Amino acid sequence: MTTDLIDLRAARTADCEALAGIHNEAWLGAYRGVLPGVDLQKMVSRRGAGWWRGALARGVEIKILSVADVPAGYATFGRCRLHDTGMDGEIYELYLKPEYQGLGFGRTLFASVRETLASRKMNGLAVQVLSDNEPARSFYRAIGGRLKAKSWYRLGGRRMELSIYCWPGTSA
Repeated sequence: MTTDLIDLRAARTADCEALAGIHNEAWLGAYRGVLPGVDLQKMVSRRGAGWWRGALARGVEIKILSVADVPAGYATFGRCRLHDTGMDGEIYELYLKPEYQGLGFGRTLFASVRETLASRKMNGLAVQVLSDNEPARSFYRAIGGRLKAKSWYRLGGRRMELSIYCWPGTSA
């Protein structure tokens, strides 16, 4: 018998349906009213189980968090793609289903990914977040992220601002 309620592990092909469901719920909760509705729906619908199977086949690193055997969140991560940050690692995505937010699970998932990157001798960590997503920005500030830079991209004819937060060093 185990008393562990939280499980953190590398995602497997069998997790692809759960990953699609987490992505769907988390994105609709985070970006409804922030991103144009049609664009948001297109983005969510592209990330079905097949997309996740393809991501795993391409070698995308995905860590899944389960609470009492229920998939609740995920993070994708790897080498930093953001130039001029001075960080070696990056969390590309970190999402939880809305009912698991604000309960410490995001911190647990973040710390686990940071430990994984540090174990690979990656110095520092960066995260890019939509600037209009204030709950995410508050989360990253609360766990010690420092705003390092801003970036932009276009979505549906709109210019969207991104905030880049960094954590220098390798300790979690």
